[in-house]
Amino acid sequence: MAQIDVLIPAYNAEGTIRESLESILGQTIRDIRIVVVNDGSTDSTGAVLDEMAGQDDRILVVHQTNGGIVDALNSGLDHCYSDFIARHDADDIAFPNRFDRELDYLRGHPDCIAVSAKAHIIDTNGTRTGMVTDHGDPQSANPGSIPPHEPHLMHPFLMIRRSAIEEVGRYRHVFHAEDADLYWRLQLLGGLVNLPDILGEYRIHTASVTSKSILNGRVNAINSQLAAISELRRRAKTPDIVFDKSLLLAYHKARSLQGMVEVASTLLTDLERHRLELGAVLKLFEMALYRPYKLELNDCVYGRKVIARNRGQPSEVRKQMDLLSIYISAMLMRRGEFSLVGAVTPIYVYPKIALHLIRAKLIRLLEARERRAALKER
Repeated sequence: MAQIDVLIPAYNAEGTIRESLESILGQTIRDIRIVVVNDGSTDSTGAVLDEMAGQDDRILVVHQTNGGIVDALNSGLDHCYSDFIARHDADDIAFPNRFDRELDYLRGHPDCIAVSAKAHIIDTNGTRTGMVTDHGDPQSANPGSIPPHEPHLMHPFLMIRRSAIEEVGRYRHVFHAEDADLYWRLQLLGGLVNLPDILGEYRIHTASVTSKSILNGRVNAINSQLAAISELRRRAKTPDIVFDKSLLLAYHKARSLQGMVEVASTLLTDLERHRLELGAVLKLFEMALYRPYKLELNDCVYGRKVIARNRGQPSEVRKQMDLLSIYISAMLMRRGEFSLVGAVTPIYVYPKIALHLIRAKLIRLLEARERRAALKER
């Protein structure tokens, strides 16, 4: 049995799968077994995988009809037998010491059941953006905050004890938030840790600003809230939410965030519905600041109405609502999407937006001056 089983789902990844897989084959820990699930790819992904498996017997390729990432991950877990499982994605890059560092930590900390790490963010072409992922301490997670403070670990850089993921029932159909849902459940068993090390490169497809991208963003916003509500139910020892696979089709049919809230609300109590609505709006706005989600008019109008209805929230939630309104409006102004600014921004926020833009401009001017001064000193 290998020291580590590596689980990689792949769908139409012909442009990145070879480089991604080579970064795993090049790990300093050689005693690994790589389970790649080809989830019904319609491009040459399957052929590339079969070719690479023929060159290295550590690679096992599982071909299946397309069922989505949750089914692909659970199918791959059927072929994992090692005590430790490492996740990786078909478009990300692992540095050679990644497994060495993560496995060393898990073996030295028996109370820890899962670790992840930081990564350089790269764009579609593999160019570093200058940003590094940093998700803080998962142990500070709070499912009761709005939006919930999730126990986040970089999913493509996860290493976990196989016994733990089996004990909590593997992945559930919490689409686009299946990792957060897993981490909430894992917290009951032991520690989750984000290592301070940068152990690879994480790809964000910056060109993906299509309607499908914002559709996925809305589903993510809904399901991240449902995952936290599910955790609150477990803590209260009340019946958990049942995440049926058919929900994704219902979300896509609804399309708008408001429509998705109405679909998900059928699973919830009145109090939970209220939490879901506000949390989903704030989560979508938050993600739009750093993800390639292009907000649409219906997102902005609905978001403004929900925020206006919730002015009676505690001060920390009101502060979060105001900050997100300011940042979203400033982002839309920089993009020249002024029709959306009027839809999302209450009048009382406008002076704060102006101050934010002026402050940001001053910071950029000061940074430019410092760079020029540094060049002159050279």
